[in-house]
Amino acid sequence: MQKFSVIIERDEAGCYAYCPDLPGCQSQGDTMEEAVANIKEAISLYLETLSPEELAELVNKEIFSTTVEVSVA
Repeated sequence: MQKFSVIIERDEAGCYAYCPDLPGCQSQGDTMEEAVANIKEAISLYLETLSPEELAELVNKEIFSTTVEVSVA
């Protein structure tokens, strides 16, 4: 098992998910749960296209995400 960072953006149309570690690897869903399931499938399919060398480069990379609060004028 390998962990990959996933960003999910939600708006009135649903949820858009993408994996910053894998350029072009993205998916969507009507709900957060559906978007997570779909991006997991997209990541699995993406990884199948990589060579062992490309895959080895990815396992050493980790992206962190947080939120910050700022004052809006």
